Amino acid sequence: MTKSRKADESVKDDKSKKSILPRIFRRKGKSKRGPDGDIIAEKEILFDLESRYMSKRGLAEAYPVIKKSFSGRNRSSRVGRLNLSVLERPRIKGFDRGQEYRIFVGTWNVAGKSPNIGLDLQDFLQVGGYSDIYVLGFQEIVPLNAGNVLVMEDNEPAAKWLALISQALNEPRDEVDDSNVSIYYKESRSTSGHLSQKSSFKVLRKNYGVDNPLVKTCNCEVEACGVGRRTRKPREFVDSGCSGSSEECYSMSRHASYEVRNNGKYCLIASKQMVGIFLAVWVRSELVQHIGHLRMASVGRGIMGCLGNKGCIAMSMSLHRTSFCFVCSHLTSGEKEGDELKRNADVAEILKSTQFPTICKTPDSQIPEKILDHDRVIWLGDLNYRISLSYHDARTLLEVNDWDALLDKDQLMTEREAGRVFDGWKEGKIYFAPTYKYWHNSDAYAGEMTKSKRKRRTPAWCDRILWYGNGIEQLQYIRGESRFSDHRPVCAVFKARVDNSNNGRHRKRCSSVGAGIPLDEVMPQRHSFFEY
Repeated sequence: MTKSRKADESVKDDKSKKSILPRIFRRKGKSKRGPDGDIIAEKEILFDLESRYMSKRGLAEAYPVIKKSFSGRNRSSRVGRLNLSVLERPRIKGFDRGQEYRIFVGTWNVAGKSPNIGLDLQDFLQVGGYSDIYVLGFQEIVPLNAGNVLVMEDNEPAAKWLALISQALNEPRDEVDDSNVSIYYKESRSTSGHLSQKSSFKVLRKNYGVDNPLVKTCNCEVEACGVGRRTRKPREFVDSGCSGSSEECYSMSRHASYEVRNNGKYCLIASKQMVGIFLAVWVRSELVQHIGHLRMASVGRGIMGCLGNKGCIAMSMSLHRTSFCFVCSHLTSGEKEGDELKRNADVAEILKSTQFPTICKTPDSQIPEKILDHDRVIWLGDLNYRISLSYHDARTLLEVNDWDALLDKDQLMTEREAGRVFDGWKEGKIYFAPTYKYWHNSDAYAGEMTKSKRKRRTPAWCDRILWYGNGIEQLQYIRGESRFSDHRPVCAVFKARVDNSNNGRHRKRCSSVGAGIPLDEVMPQRHSFFEY
């Protein structure tokens, strides 16, 4: 009796389940019956559900990174809202989200002195080990006299500095030959034996650098496809079947055929002189293929507010898909009350007036034209901010190494905290003695060696390095101890995050190295497991 009742109930349950399905499917639209009397829509939808389930199950087995198993999901009361968006992105070569590079930044006011062949920069440039990028800014590489300011700037010291930097970066200490520092004399003489300063500077820039027109061009398509400009020949682009436009493929093939002239580990990508201000940027040779949009700009803030004895040189570039700007400046000098406001005005005018030319050909690109538009900005130089104390009070604090009390009176910190200059910028903690002003070839400050109050200078941190933007971290901030100038050199080492992913605003579907699988085919569409 009990068994027959259970059997009857089971049959009724089966009939009720079958009767529910047609009613569900009728809600989606009219159903038609086939020759065998079955509902066609029901068969099609059931088959579709089964196929979707099996495809997702196969996907889960192929990609074990799904957070939960399908059985675990089916037991959840919220199963209808779960979807495949929790599938982690597969790690595919060419789709890296970012990379970190080390950047060495150095600034030095060399007091108008031309370097001698015995000046060794290796210890200074190798602070914290070798870096990927070297940004070196100098002030007063020539005396700031009327001849250099109004007539013609002297390029000979700039050529010597380039030779010294290349020697320090590219030659091991046991292979250093002092005669190499005078290479510009050997390579810049004409047939008559006459030495041209400008030609020597140009010769060195050519020998130490890369094909400059290349790094100055737009490389958006190249970086979007993950293609290196050095590692591929033009023929390879034809063989790889670039799926971009013919113009894009031509652009990438043109970029692929360049070569670095300098055989060293580091090559010069940019250098510029404006009277006494000199900026040089060196990078590891293998990074050149990822550099583009290189542009230079300068702003004079000297005599009459426009000449180049004061002001800045700024360099803009993109590394992979991240924009960088390096600003080397020499601001208004003076330690009278109110002189700090002139320096504030210099900074404001530099930020306002510096304009980089537009060279990018990609329609939707956002290549920066102003300093603060860049992703990462580093400002270096002789900013000339002083300490708002008398010489006697400053010397008293220096004798007991009370640098914190001195820094409380530092004009740059005071002006920044008040929001009058460098608002939003950062500077590392200073753990070194004031860098200005020293007696010639001595560790003694100049005020100790002179009785004239007119020539006496209160020690100050004139030489500074600041940065702006996210994705950059300062690792070191120190000064050098060379007695070559009345200023001590200052350097900082940064770790900068660079975006080298292919899913940014310029992403193209190209068949290139490490980008053979389109992302749209890897990632499933967003939908729940049970769609009708």
